Amino acid sequence: MSSRAGRIVGKLKKRYGRLAAPPADAFALFVWQVLFNHSTAKKRDAAVAGLKRLGALTPDGMWNAPPKALADCVHRAGPFGEYRLMALRKGVEVFRRDSDWPSVLAGPVPAALRRLKVLPRMSGDGPAYSMLLFAGGQAVLPVNARVARVATRLGYGELGPAFPKIAKSIRHAVAPELGDRVEAYRDAYVYFEHHGAETCTETDPACDKCPLLKDCSFGESRC
Repeated sequence: MSSRAGRIVGKLKKRYGRLAAPPADAFALFVWQVLFNHSTAKKRDAAVAGLKRLGALTPDGMWNAPPKALADCVHRAGPFGEYRLMALRKGVEVFRRDSDWPSVLAGPVPAALRRLKVLPRMSGDGPAYSMLLFAGGQAVLPVNARVARVATRLGYGELGPAFPKIAKSIRHAVAPELGDRVEAYRDAYVYFEHHGAETCTETDPACDKCPLLKDCSFGESRC
């Protein structure tokens, strides 16, 4: 990518090295997102690793997993363990009942977004669009709080009281620079999200150490 967004992602890749992308399998990605909510990457990964050893990263595998062992894995993600378990149980039921998720997620975006509402924790711009991008192969940008913070500080989109409008404005601003390559959107999401967690934090961002300082009027105003 030779666009501004491409150059920004390139700088982030140089700073952080290769970062793992979310799972491409729809159920595994659903689980990954439930575990990541109100958690950290380290705790999420510990919980996912435990579920993988348990053979519980498929709908049938999780359905048949011993309840205590399943709970032990899920609680590794941190607080709200019971709520995570409730969400996962409902999700397992949906995935075991409906086997057409790959075609749904790869199909028309409006219909896919409506369908995703049957799954818990899938109502936000981040989780639902992540399913479309990573499991459905759609060229869309998921926008969660971290991505929104990085993007708007870099001048993409507009801040406002309603997060869906913020997310929509960011997608509208970034799309012309990312084109139609799915990998470009995946890289943008992974590196913006990670940068928002590691450096471009909500409070006390490390602007003086940021590789994007020259691209960021917000950061330059603080240094």
